[in-house]
Formats: sequence, structure tokens, C-alpha cells
Amino acid sequence: MRIPKPHHLIYGTLVDFLSGEELTDTDDERIRQDLSRIMVAQKGYPRESLVPRLKIETLFSRCFVVSTIELTVSLHGKFFMIIRYGPGSLVSRERAAIAAARVLSQDYRIPLAVVTNGEDAELLDTRTGKILGYGLHSIPDHPTALKMLDQLEFLPPPETIRRERELRILNAFDVERCCF
Repeated sequence: MRIPKPHHLIYGTLVDFLSGEELTDTDDERIRQDLSRIMVAQKGYPRESLVPRLKIETLFSRCFVVSTIELTVSLHGKFFMIIRYGPGSLVSRERAAIAAARVLSQDYRIPLAVVTNGEDAELLDTRTGKILGYGLHSIPDHPTALKMLDQLEFLPPPETIRRERELRILNAFDVERCCF
């Protein structure tokens, strides 16, 4: 019988840039840490406006999935953008990021989502699903985000049936199938 190999190389541990928490050091985690550094050093966000690793748990058809939002970005105490990381193709991650942004907050839909593989990115309008920009440079910096804030729509959270549909989408897209 063939025993599956883990798909992540583990180098030990590292210290999280934002929280100081000790994390498992993998190639993916190093990219997540780089994203946090970019948001602070290049994009000008205060560290306290970035919330790492928020989770959404779903259970459908006996399939329990924990979806992690790599970074949730707030302005004036309100989440306005999420950033989701995953290696490979961005287009395959768009719909799950939109679903996550629509259900993460109990009070409103988060208007912007970013999907990135660490080298490229797409900025998404979570109301329409349209791509607003391509490339890491399309992620709004702090001054631009402050100017955008008045134009962003913070729609009410989806109602019960629509919320369940978004959660089902998140569950289906984020289930891990590679290591069975």
C-alpha cells in the first residue's frame, strides 16, 4: 500500500509578523508572511488594521471544512477587504473568496476580496463578482483605501437561504482532497 507524502515541506517554526505567534514554517506560510509585510511596509496599513487567519467553518454532506481568510483588512473599525492566498491559478479561487467576503461578517458583506498566489493577484468586487484590477499593485494601499471607503457598499448580510448557498460554495471550493 502506498502511503501519501505530505504536500508541504516543513522547515520548523517561524514567528508571525503580525501577531508574534509561533507558526509552522512552510513555503505557503512564508508567502503569507510576505503578504503581511507588503501590506504594512509597501501598502502603508497599520498592523492593527490587519487580522490574520479568521476562520469560517462549514459542514455539508458530512464534509467539515475550515476555510481560512489569510488577512482581513479594516478601516475605521470596519472590515472592507479580505485577502485569500492559494498556490496556482487565481481564477479557480475567485468564487470562494467572494463567498467568504459575503458571509464572514454577521453585520454586512465585505465589499472587496483579493485572491493571490503570492506572485499575482486579482481585486474583486464582492457585490458583482467582477475583477477590478490585476496584479499585486491592484491591492489598494492605505491612502487609496481611505479615499475608496465612501464609495464602497457595505450591503446587509445575505439572508438565510442565500447565506447557506454561499457557505456551501465555500465548503465545496475549500475542501482538501490532495492527501487522501
